[in-house]
Amino acid sequence: MREDPAATSKVLVALTYPGIHAVWIHRLCHRLWTTTPALRPLARLLSQWSRGLTGIEIHPGAVIGRRFFIDHGMGVVIGETAQIGDDVLMYHQVTLGGRSRGRFKRHPTIGNNVLLGAGAKIIGPITIGDGTKIGANALVVKDVPPNSVVTGIPANTIPGDVIA
Repeated sequence: MREDPAATSKVLVALTYPGIHAVWIHRLCHRLWTTTPALRPLARLLSQWSRGLTGIEIHPGAVIGRRFFIDHGMGVVIGETAQIGDDVLMYHQVTLGGRSRGRFKRHPTIGNNVLLGAGAKIIGPITIGDGTKIGANALVVKDVPPNSVVTGIPANTIPGDVIA
């Protein structure tokens, strides 16, 4: 509720916010994925069911920190080797995608206290530093230092005091 001024009660959030539902289901799927290899097919099935229910696709192998919030989540895609820190706010149509195939780290690592604007595409095994703000529709394909503001296609870092 602290991230969304439209949220008037915890009950309303629990019942009506697909981003919350997707994260709850992901936590279950991730546990199945990481604890018992024989349950990985079940984890994938549940994650695909969640995608159909919420419009948010999170691979069960993705690692997600505490207090992660997806606002207006439709179209979000989070890949298998993505790592997301604590207190991250993500808007709709964000992609944390790969740009190669194989069994290695191929998705982004997102630091703590990061804001990912609507439609942002963060692609490849790059790192987004703590406290960074990624602008709407930005295409990010290179590492971003902490406390940056990043906008554009391809993304460029701008001075942090430009956006207050």
